[in-house]
Amino acid sequence: MNLEQIISSIKQKKSYLCVGLDTDINKIPKHLLKTADPVFEFNKIIIDTTKDLVIAYKPNLAFYESLGAKGIESLRKTIEYIPNNIFKIADAKRGDIGNTSKLYAKTFFETFNFDAVTLSPYMGRDSVLPYQKFNKWTILLVLTSNESSKDLQYLINDSGEKLFESVIKDSLNWSDNSNMMYVVGANRIKDLINIRKIIPNHFLLIPGVGAQGGSLYDFSIDAMNDNCGIIVNVSRSIIYSDSSSNFDKVVRSKALEVQTIMSGLLRTKGIV
Repeated sequence: MNLEQIISSIKQKKSYLCVGLDTDINKIPKHLLKTADPVFEFNKIIIDTTKDLVIAYKPNLAFYESLGAKGIESLRKTIEYIPNNIFKIADAKRGDIGNTSKLYAKTFFETFNFDAVTLSPYMGRDSVLPYQKFNKWTILLVLTSNESSKDLQYLINDSGEKLFESVIKDSLNWSDNSNMMYVVGANRIKDLINIRKIIPNHFLLIPGVGAQGGSLYDFSIDAMNDNCGIIVNVSRSIIYSDSSSNFDKVVRSKALEVQTIMSGLLRTKGIV
């Protein structure tokens, strides 16, 4: 999906919701364990239940890789099942260079046909540029929601800039807003205004809503630009909102609740 298609999807669905498919086989409803592929069956129901409310899905690869070949097959089937008009993000957090980076890029963009992949940029441009050759999206982890992110990302350099600010500025020489996004944690509200001054036109992928304490109301207005400019990921508070045989109804209710709030915020900003 290109930039225009993402913006169009946001306006059409009145949503900037991404559902994280962090599918833990130990947490899915027990009745699904009787199926041939419990992880895929769970994902399939989540997708069927929410696909009209979301603009993106984000499988976290660790949950699939930890299951070996069977988990990789579940991931492949999941990606193929997601409709083509929904943005598919590989939450991989890769950060290597050279031939390794080239092969990772081929894995995500050719083998699995993701639209985007999350990357750690802290090894520099060599960890990002191989992905740019595929004409798809790179999403750089610059300011994350975990507490220990302060150990490194807030270090001050000789120019008085925080490290994450320097990384963002440097990365603007690698690409533009047509195929690069940035991860900013939902609980980093105080930094969002400064980040928007540096990258007013780029999309931000914002995790950490709900389970990690970020408030959708608190950051959306400051983080949005004229095209919305944000994709908000919600995982556990939606996909694990119920474990009964009718969990799909509760999941849809939770997703609809988030989408309704987003619709109102998009109207407030004059985007829809």
